[in-house]
Amino acid sequence: MGAADVIPGVSGGTIALITDIYEELIDSIKSIGSKNIFLLFKNNGIRRFIEATNAYFLLSVLLGIAISLLSLSHLMQFLLANYPIYIWSFFFGLILASAWFVGKTISKWNTYTVINLIIGIAAGFWVTTITPAETTANSWFIFICGAIAVCAMILPGISGSFILLLLGKYAYMMGALTSLNIGIIAIFAAGALIGIISFSKVLSFLLHRFHAQTIAILTGFMIGSLNKIWPWKVSIQTFIDAHGIIKPLVEKNVLPNTFLYENSTEPHTVMAILFALIGIALVVILEHINVSKVDEEEDLRKKLGF
Repeated sequence: MGAADVIPGVSGGTIALITDIYEELIDSIKSIGSKNIFLLFKNNGIRRFIEATNAYFLLSVLLGIAISLLSLSHLMQFLLANYPIYIWSFFFGLILASAWFVGKTISKWNTYTVINLIIGIAAGFWVTTITPAETTANSWFIFICGAIAVCAMILPGISGSFILLLLGKYAYMMGALTSLNIGIIAIFAAGALIGIISFSKVLSFLLHRFHAQTIAILTGFMIGSLNKIWPWKVSIQTFIDAHGIIKPLVEKNVLPNTFLYENSTEPHTVMAILFALIGIALVVILEHINVSKVDEEEDLRKKLGF
């Protein structure tokens, strides 16, 4: 999830859905509220708090995200700068396959789920077409950026990094992360904490009360976001990042045969397709592992008489 969230256009929420931890993640985050926090001040408070909030699971996920963000941010930025088509192709295949498998979890399609799917596709596509803005670097705005970006981070198909790009703070926060600017990171993290706890309550309610419709919208988000993940692009507008490197700000999708690498006369279409197939294969493997795990749990319940 952390590696995905480094890339503008790829969502950690998509990875959570692929690995079948999405609903548990949302419910666990939702459980961190004043009611359970007060458990810490009662008898056996720490143990009761850990049980009520699924704290070990949350700690594992958050620790993995943090380690990935700190260790892979440089690598992912290097790969995006030097092998953009291959990286975008890999994630295009990954998200395309993910949308298929997530959509398959909807047991019954009807008018409402189809409408929600279309709304999700339209919303996901629209977000990818918004032009990034110039914004202030004041503390209050960094706090708001954290709250908004983390909500997008747990929505499949809508990247927290891409939202930061739209808010004009992607390069700013990547610079703060790579230079370990603790002050800026702390303000951003505080906004993210407030945002994710609040938003998780809404998502949890929707998943429990309107599961099929919610999954349909999330699937639509993933399909709509493919506009951002399309591997072949040309830059229309650029910006200078925290390290003085020129990077694309606004891009236009083009067909493979119109895109040529620098110092090359042939498009790397075959390799791009290969990387897309690797992304698809990864999702198929993860889905197979999840199905096998569910089957094993079902067999165990039958043996125990549940």
